[in-house]
Amino acid sequence: MTIEEIQNEIIDEFSMFEDWEERYQYMIDLGKELPLIDDQYKTDNNIIKGCQSKVWVHAEMNDDKVEFTADSDAIITKGIIAILIRVFSNQKPKDIIDADTSFIDKIGLKEHLSPTRANGLVSMVKQLKMYAIAYQTQLK
Repeated sequence: MTIEEIQNEIIDEFSMFEDWEERYQYMIDLGKELPLIDDQYKTDNNIIKGCQSKVWVHAEMNDDKVEFTADSDAIITKGIIAILIRVFSNQKPKDIIDADTSFIDKIGLKEHLSPTRANGLVSMVKQLKMYAIAYQTQLK
């Protein structure tokens, strides 16, 4: 699936819920399905700066596609990074770099997060795109 197709799938999933309590529960459930980072990568180098909670992200390149794993010490944050990894993992670096992230606004995520969590969300997107930029330069 393309990034846009995955984003549209997420928008559809979030639209099925009546209220934000149900959406938060769904995010927590998504966090439980997150491809977990190997403990050896739970280092300060892999912590996303700008997040209130601890969020570790690791990226590897396989068959010209970036694969992400992650973890967090907070359940909502774990759900947020799970959504982002679902969108960006197993995609080509250039597609990640060029991806529009307006789906985040379409599901109403940013407006239902505390200011510190919203800042963390922006930091997560930036970090995933930075990994993609690093891998894209290796491809040239």
